[in-house]
Amino acid sequence: MDQRRKRKVFLGIGSNLSDRQKNIRDALCLIAGEIGDITEVSSVYETEPWGFESEDAFLNMVLMAKTSLTPAEVLERVGYIETRLGRVRGRTHYSSRTIDIDILLYNDRVIETPDLTVPHPLMHRRKFVLVPLCELMPDGIHPVLKETFASLLAGCNDEREVRPYAGDILTP
Repeated sequence: MDQRRKRKVFLGIGSNLSDRQKNIRDALCLIAGEIGDITEVSSVYETEPWGFESEDAFLNMVLMAKTSLTPAEVLERVGYIETRLGRVRGRTHYSSRTIDIDILLYNDRVIETPDLTVPHPLMHRRKFVLVPLCELMPDGIHPVLKETFASLLAGCNDEREVRPYAGDILTP
């Protein structure tokens, strides 16, 4: 597809089971192959679980990719990637996982279908999303809340620690 017709999709990636670094690296490779060209990546952060208790900390990051896929196609590919990397969906909504990929933004579109809500409906409440997203676009505007991501981070009530990860995630 013509480069001018490609859309920007922002994805949040997290892992807290098994080899977290490898899971993130593998997800990046599969995203590049299945969804589109990765043009920007945030730093990686180590974070406490959100919404459930676990002794296993997450590694989290945000990336921006250019894609010719529709939002529904991106969601389908995300599901494929998560399954391929060993994600098992349980009965509880929040749990430990080898990989979790969330569609945070798709251009500046607002999408509400039974299967997909964009922007991600909880992103403004999660520091583990806002901190790396602000690295990429602090002055970006949330399409629904009409505030900058930096402003949303400043007002975020999430008290969980989000600390830079010392490991080199991109080198095997």
